[in-house]
Parts: sequence; C-alpha cells; structure tokens
Amino acid sequence: MTGRLVPGANAALTAENPGLSAVVVGITWDQIASRGPSAELVPVAIVCGPDGHALSDEDLVFFNQLEDASAAVRYLDESDQEEIDVDLASVPAVVDKIVFAVYLDPDPRSPRDLGSVRSMSIRVCAPDGRELVAFPLPSERNHTIDAVVLGELYRHRAEWKFRAVGQGYTTGLTGLRADHGIGRGR
Repeated sequence: MTGRLVPGANAALTAENPGLSAVVVGITWDQIASRGPSAELVPVAIVCGPDGHALSDEDLVFFNQLEDASAAVRYLDESDQEEIDVDLASVPAVVDKIVFAVYLDPDPRSPRDLGSVRSMSIRVCAPDGRELVAFPLPSERNHTIDAVVLGELYRHRAEWKFRAVGQGYTTGLTGLRADHGIGRGR
C-alpha cells in the first residue's frame, strides 16, 4: 500500500501491512527564503486518550521533549525535515490516537502566519523506509493560519490507521493546546 491522501481520507496501516509494529512519521516543508525573520515551524506529536486530549503534558513530543511518557513515540531529526518514530506495539492501550501538528514559533519577531510555506506534507513509512501513505497539505490557506494538524495515527479496534486532517488554526499553539487539553494539569 502506498498512496497520496486528500483531507479526511483514511488508510489502514496494520491491516494492509501484516506484522507492521512500528512506523516513522516524516514531516517536510518548503519555505520561501527571507531576508528578515523567517517563520520557524515546530512539529509536535500529541499522544491522546479517548477524549481527544493529551494524556498528560509528558505526552507531547517535540524538540524540547524528545519522547512521550511511555517512550513509544520519539522525536528524531533525520532524512525528512522532522521525523517521529512510533513503536505501535509499545503504545499504551489507553492511547486512542497520536496527533501530528506543526505550529509557528510564537516569537514576536517571527511572521504571523505560514504564508512563506510553499508546500508541506506528512508521510508514514515502515521502519525500512518504504512509504506507506503521504498527505501533501493544500497550501492555499497558509496566509491565514499559524498552526495546522496534518494527520493522526489512530486505533480502530485492534488495528492502526492514519487519517489525513489538514485542519488549520488562526490561534496557533494556543488553539492546539485548547483543542487537545494541553496544560490542564491532568
């Protein structure tokens, strides 16, 4: 199985790839060069329970916290601009989904939107590098958003699937935090 997804599309990962117990989620983007401050994008994985909220603040994976509380989701910086390694077999049973997003660093000197991003995509690969699915994010709204949920790995019964999302935010990190219950002191 390999294919390009559109917003809202789902792909069965483990059902179509028997024995798949881990994946590498790669996030890439192409940005217009700037002579002034440039947009600094921050990828994040949010490990969520059945309520769609982060299990805890320790269940965020980004450059400053390289793995979640279970160590099943780990941040890497490899061949894609950013990679997150997910050991599906080790993800705790309480985890319903893992959300992959990118937000604009809220530095006041940075641009206010993702307008300098020409293209962005997320891909899910087997540990051997074989691409399973990819979702190239439509870029026509980049001048109005400062964060985006690219996709999510989620459980469906005993199987893992991937959903292409593409939900943009005009409220950046604040919106991601609110929608996923980050910082609620669980």
